[in-house]
Amino acid sequence: MSLDKSLKSRTTLARHRNVLKRAERIEILKQDDRWEEGQSPIGLPKVANRKAKVGKKDKAAKAEAGESTTEGAGGAGSSAAKS
Repeated sequence: MSLDKSLKSRTTLARHRNVLKRAERIEILKQDDRWEEGQSPIGLPKVANRKAKVGKKDKAAKAEAGESTTEGAGGAGSSAAKS
């Protein structure tokens, strides 16, 4: 019997998780200066763990990138044809 690809253990650490372990929540609270030493780890406040979205490129940036790649390919092809 094969193992489903969503259950494989190699990607579990790289995947975004909404629910954090207690130690991870304490680390985030320390970064935000909301944790005091000696405070009880039981009943921790909620901690937002948002996944950052990757921004999309502008249409102008895509057009510039497309032009530069076509110019480079055309220039190399024409010089090779002349030789």
